[in-house]
Amino acid sequence: MRVVPAGRVPVQRWNRGLLWNAAACAVAVVTLLTGCQASGNSSAVAQAPPGTSITVAAVPTVGDAPLYIARQAGLFRQAGLTVHIASYPSVAAEVAALRDGKANVAAGDYADFFFAQERDARAPMVVVADGYDAGSNTMDVLVRSDSLISSPLDLSGKTIGTAPPQLMPDTVNGPPYSLDTVAASSVLENDGVQPSAVIWKPMPANDLVGALRSHRVDAILVTEPELFQAQSELGAQSVLDVCSGQTLGLPLDGYFASASFAKQHRAALLAFRSAMIRAQADAAQPTHLEAALTDYAGMGHQAAALATVGVYPTSLSIASLQRVADLMSFYGALPYPLDVARMIFR
Repeated sequence: MRVVPAGRVPVQRWNRGLLWNAAACAVAVVTLLTGCQASGNSSAVAQAPPGTSITVAAVPTVGDAPLYIARQAGLFRQAGLTVHIASYPSVAAEVAALRDGKANVAAGDYADFFFAQERDARAPMVVVADGYDAGSNTMDVLVRSDSLISSPLDLSGKTIGTAPPQLMPDTVNGPPYSLDTVAASSVLENDGVQPSAVIWKPMPANDLVGALRSHRVDAILVTEPELFQAQSELGAQSVLDVCSGQTLGLPLDGYFASASFAKQHRAALLAFRSAMIRAQADAAQPTHLEAALTDYAGMGHQAAALATVGVYPTSLSIASLQRVADLMSFYGALPYPLDVARMIFR
């Protein structure tokens, strides 16, 4: 039994279930399989033309797990596809590969791809499928076990380490520069803390736990695998669940293609999406997920088994994706409003 100081919240492992808030549940859902099927076990598998091969760019993260599950389980082959997964060091490199034609599909953070879409409208992209949605405690602000910070209000004036920006600019006292900081700004403000009162300190994700350990920052904003690392090594405690309230169920990662490729290779993308939906459903099974995380993400078996994960959806909600764009616009991460419905691959 772990004792948690008053006012602090332990991260709950394997907290799945119905994570959509009432507003998100009320909107119409665009089903990504033919007809009304949304099950990963559906026999209605779209088929690609014979000999079809596509390259998927990915920065290996927990959100990408179904991509590797689909490869391991042969789901792409069953859809008539040969899929090559190319690892990239950053979302910026992925977007460049997509626009240069070195990759046909890219998996990544909605905020960065929405920013890229708005920054260069001459190279439009489409959302092929939703990939990973926020669940409770999948993104947390953590503090040391001996910290005097015990509530969100205590974060005012404090320095919080975060992963570095990918495409959005990082300016002093400027707007949020990632989906993480956008979501955190929303939850902080809801808890009575002005986002401008917090000092965000971007640094390589691998340095975040060390920075908290050495007191270089007061807190860190992290997802997996840093969540597990900080808790297991430092006994770090959560003072802010960034994926709660209005941000619960917020779409985090998706799959994108250039609009030109989507127009010319619609059947291939439909087959890819069909296979991915089956893999998304399989990712709800711990054994499938753990196997993928230990394979491509390099996580140890214990870390993979105890990882706090969100939801791998088998359908896409335009209204939910619009929430991401609206939050970005509200906090200045997007200079202009973005109509997400125009980006949906159909």
